[in-house]
Amino acid sequence: MARVPTGLRNFAILLLIWEIAGRMDLVASGALPGFSEILIRLWEDRADYPRHIWATLYASGVGFLIGNAIALIAGVAFAMSPTLLRLFRGVNIAVFALPPIAIAPILVLTLSDMAPRIVLAALAVYFVTMTATVIGISQSDNRASDLVKAYGGSRWRILWLVQLRSALPTITTGFQIAAPNAVLGAILAEFGGGGRWGLGTYLLGSLGRGEPDRLWGIGLIATAIAGLGYLFFALISRRLLGATRAVTLNTATPLGDAVSASPFKRVLMLMGIVSLPFLLWWAFIVLTGVPAMIAKTPFGVIDYLFFAKTAPVAQEKLLQALSETLPITFAGMAAGIGFAFLLAISTRLFPNAIRAFMPVALVTQTMPLVALTPLLVLIFGRGTSLTLWVTISVTFFPAFVTLAQGIALVPRSAQDLPRAYGASAWQEMRIVTIPASLPYLFAATRLTVPRALLGVMIAEWLATGRGLGNLLNQSRGYLDFGMIWTVAFVSVLLSVVLYQLVVAIERKVLRSLGMQTAE
Repeated sequence: MARVPTGLRNFAILLLIWEIAGRMDLVASGALPGFSEILIRLWEDRADYPRHIWATLYASGVGFLIGNAIALIAGVAFAMSPTLLRLFRGVNIAVFALPPIAIAPILVLTLSDMAPRIVLAALAVYFVTMTATVIGISQSDNRASDLVKAYGGSRWRILWLVQLRSALPTITTGFQIAAPNAVLGAILAEFGGGGRWGLGTYLLGSLGRGEPDRLWGIGLIATAIAGLGYLFFALISRRLLGATRAVTLNTATPLGDAVSASPFKRVLMLMGIVSLPFLLWWAFIVLTGVPAMIAKTPFGVIDYLFFAKTAPVAQEKLLQALSETLPITFAGMAAGIGFAFLLAISTRLFPNAIRAFMPVALVTQTMPLVALTPLLVLIFGRGTSLTLWVTISVTFFPAFVTLAQGIALVPRSAQDLPRAYGASAWQEMRIVTIPASLPYLFAATRLTVPRALLGVMIAEWLATGRGLGNLLNQSRGYLDFGMIWTVAFVSVLLSVVLYQLVVAIERKVLRSLGMQTAE
């Protein structure tokens, strides 16, 4: 008798539990319908879906291609030029940390047709893939590069023959995370008013009807789209990993960087890092011709927050919102990273248990955040617990994927050495695997920082009526564009500060271990 695959068996058990709990109204008095009830509603609404699916699929697909193309080019350029990477660090972080819900209305007013959705989808994938490219190239084996150089290979030949091939598993892991992000970006633009068709538009129109089966149906369709993209690149990553695993650890010491630069050059670099995002902000307003009523330059935000007649009121609203948003952001970020770290370690120590958990984890990653939040509202209500659940669910899985990739890339020869001396699996993990995968731990943390803040703001925006997300929502209703730009700027500034703190710790730790840094 053929044995049922573990993954299929676990999935069937999960659906059975779901069906029983839904049919018996065990979750929040029917907030979670039975799986068969959701399928029946999907069939009844089948005429509504084709145009909505196509609109979201088109925008997210085009945005995915454009964003990743730019990210790959930028990642290669940054890996080859650490100076360029440092110069654009502020821009890169700002692009990733910029809340899509803040700029979606502005993009809808300044761009036409599908452009707002495509732009947000491209922005959602850029930072993840760019970071993965830089990490993959930076962590390539220097001895292979030296061998190509010894035979007269140019810098570009080394990049093509060694570094890019070594980076392929990491890049495809970036694609795994980027695929659901592209869907999220498109749906967020649809929530911001970007057109008649799209799953985000359909979901927004269905929120107030008290029909959980329809909401779950829309969420599952969005999850299926994002999940197929994730699984496609997961299969590619798995095949590439087997062909590119290193033989030994790369213990090369980082080459010289900004530390050896003169004080004058350091000042110039710092000025460039700080000013470039603001110059691009100003250039966007000028080049797109955004009306003065809507557009706020950096000086306009400063005037709105400190010198205008309404500045004291604006400051009070902003400080109150920050006091509500920041604590839950830190708590959710710490919990998400901690959970991801434990889960990544467990993939080696308890692989069977992790495979049983993965279907649930995959759904939390691939279901777009704006689709997940209304469903969690039905289950948890609109309190702090909801915001914490949303934040953990959207931060732990990208961190887990990155950490699991780092653990999988640790050479088997390095892992076998402690075992030969009688070390247990946990001792080997503590001595070899965890230290060797530290670059990926810091990369996961850097990815998590802006995502945690975005998760909290979306939960506040859609459900809790508190914090920065609610302030943003109210400002949109009042057409208070000054506050919209201010919230966007403050959220980016917070993400940049936290990101730079992680980078500083990363540099200190990895240099002490003689490992290369990605920044």
